[in-house]
Amino acid sequence: MNTLRAPEWLPSFLIPFFTLSYPTAPPAAPDSFPNASYYGVGILDGCFIITCIAAMAMLRDLTRLYISEPFARWKLTRDLNRSKRENIHVDGNGKPNGKTNGVANGNGAAHKNGSAVSKKEAKKIYRSVVRFAEQGWSAISYTALFSLGLYVHRNVPTKVLHPRNVWLNYPNIPIAAPTKFYYLLESAFYVHQVLILNAEARRKDHWQMMTHHVITVLLMIGSYVYNLTRVGCLIMLLMDWCDVFLALAKMFRYLALSTLCDATFTFFLLSWLVTRHVLFILAIKCAFDARPFVHSVLEKQNSSRLIYDTFLAMLSMLQGIQLMWFWMICRVAWRVVSGQGAEDTRSDDEEDGENHKTEHKKD
Repeated sequence: MNTLRAPEWLPSFLIPFFTLSYPTAPPAAPDSFPNASYYGVGILDGCFIITCIAAMAMLRDLTRLYISEPFARWKLTRDLNRSKRENIHVDGNGKPNGKTNGVANGNGAAHKNGSAVSKKEAKKIYRSVVRFAEQGWSAISYTALFSLGLYVHRNVPTKVLHPRNVWLNYPNIPIAAPTKFYYLLESAFYVHQVLILNAEARRKDHWQMMTHHVITVLLMIGSYVYNLTRVGCLIMLLMDWCDVFLALAKMFRYLALSTLCDATFTFFLLSWLVTRHVLFILAIKCAFDARPFVHSVLEKQNSSRLIYDTFLAMLSMLQGIQLMWFWMICRVAWRVVSGQGAEDTRSDDEEDGENHKTEHKKD
């Protein structure tokens, strides 16, 4: 436990939940973060992950209830009322011109100002508000994680275009505090994603998403335990970048900002192609090239070669899922090119009513 950095008032059994565990002496000549504290790895790191998951759950609800949902509801209701007012045409005598666009109230009377919202319109707004809030959290979290990952990346001798550097001084143990914090935070984020994936309304690619997140969690934990953190940091940096723009594109779509949606989606498509199918594959190739070297290190540690081979297999599976998603992305891109606009094909198979679970009770 990290008793030296824990506040005096914190009970000893809570220290692993609020501080990084296993502090140790720094290496003699560190190649990253020379002024940082250094740590080992162990089972108590799971306590810190639990705290991060709890914090993410609270932050997600706070941003959803007090920022994202109120803003989206206000924006969509305002736009609907404005559209209705524009559709009401009154002649010079103040009489309707024959186009009755008012909405009936509970007594069957129509509001001349068109400000009433029908049940169908309210349901549509509700769904868009819920989806906007979900993507708002994704945009915030992926931006934060990418920023932290970029900071870590800039302070380790790893290059995106020359990923062989991830094996420099391998195994990289002990771990600098910023790297350890980033790795545990990313692990917590994907465990949290698995949990909320089952709280949201199910989409057509639910099981693909679940498989992707589970594989990612296993890769993060396995690479952390067996000191493959620099490979993991590089891969997470590549993955987080384009997810920011996917979330933004969906947010624009739910706000009916089609031009911004299409432009952001186009940038996302290019980012995905470069990061997920060029740089990611380059990283996988270098990981395969390093197989003999890593095997020799594992043998010296009395560890099985199967550990690293499983790591490579799971990376390949991750790429396979991403290729399948890229096909779906290309289908959406065709809609944009053909003038139909970007549409979230994952949402086409959502169920109504009961699938809007208690997570979204606030209207």
